[in-house]
Amino acid sequence: MKTFKYKILRVRILRLPAFGFLLLAFSLFSLQGVKAQQFFSYSQYMNNLTPLNSAYSMLDNNGSLNALVRKQWVGIPGAPTTYIFNANLPLEPIGAATGLVAMDDQFAVEHLTEINAYFAKSVRLTENDYLAVSINAGLMRYMANYSSLDPSDPQFRDNVIETKPNLGFGVMLYSDKYYLGVSVPELTIRSLGTGSVIDNTYFRNQYNFSAAYLLEVADDIEFKPAGLLTYTRGIPVIADVSGTFYLKKMVGFGLDYRTNTEMAGIMSVNLDMFRFGYSYQFGTASNNIGGLNFATQEITLTYRFGKYLNEHKIL
Repeated sequence: MKTFKYKILRVRILRLPAFGFLLLAFSLFSLQGVKAQQFFSYSQYMNNLTPLNSAYSMLDNNGSLNALVRKQWVGIPGAPTTYIFNANLPLEPIGAATGLVAMDDQFAVEHLTEINAYFAKSVRLTENDYLAVSINAGLMRYMANYSSLDPSDPQFRDNVIETKPNLGFGVMLYSDKYYLGVSVPELTIRSLGTGSVIDNTYFRNQYNFSAAYLLEVADDIEFKPAGLLTYTRGIPVIADVSGTFYLKKMVGFGLDYRTNTEMAGIMSVNLDMFRFGYSYQFGTASNNIGGLNFATQEITLTYRFGKYLNEHKIL
C-alpha cells in the first residue's frame, strides 16, 4: 500500500479533474484543512452529544431517533459531507440505555463508514447527581477510490479498502443542571486511512472532554454554556466553546467558537416529540484562503418517544 508524498501530488495534480484539483489544493495549503478533520466533528454537539459520548444518552428518560447532515465547503463539488444517525432506547427498570450510532463521511474519493452499538448504565451518587458509564463496539470501514481520479495514471491505479473492529467508552457525571464527560469513542492500536494520498489523520483515536451547565437567568429564559475539548494524535487540540439562550425551553439561539478560528450560529426548536436544529459555521477572516470563506451548514432532526415527553430536553 503506497502513501504518496506532496511532491508527487504537485506533479500529478494538474491531471486531476477540476474538483480534485480544488480539494487537494485546499488540503495541502489550508492550515485547518483535511488534517484537522476528526471523527464526528459537528457544531451542534451541545444538543446531542451521544455520537461523541454514549453515556450522554442517560440524560433523557425518553427514547429518540436523531439524524444530522453536515455539508462542508458549501458550493464546492466533492467537499466533505457527513451523515450521523443515532437511536437511543432507555431501559428504565435497570437504570440503563442502549442504542446505535452510525456515521457516513465522504471527502472527494475517500469514504469512511462506521457503525457502533452501545450500552450505558448510571448509578445515583446523591439526591440529584448521577454517574453514567458506557461502552460501545462496532466496525469501521475506509475506502479510497483513487482510480476514479485518473485511471490511466499508475500512481492512482490502486484503490484502498480497510476494515477494522472498534471499541470505545464514555463516562459522564450529570444532574438536571450540568454534565461533565470524558470519552474515547474509537480505541485502536492502528489508524485507518494509512493509504491516504493526503495523509489523513482523522482516522485515529479521538479523546473528548465535554461540559455544560444550565442557568436560569429570568422567567422562561435559560442560558446554557457548553464546551468540548478534542484531542487526536498528530494535530493540535481543538476546543469548542458555546453559549445558547432558550426561551420557554422551546426556542434556542446560540453561538459556538472553535479554536481553529471558526464560528457558528445555531438555532433550535424543541417540541414534545420533535426537535429541529440548524447551524451555519464559517471561518473568520484569518481562516480564509484566497478570500474564500469555507461555510459549513448542518441540519439536525430528532424524534422522541416515551412517557416523559412533556419534559423538554435542553441540557
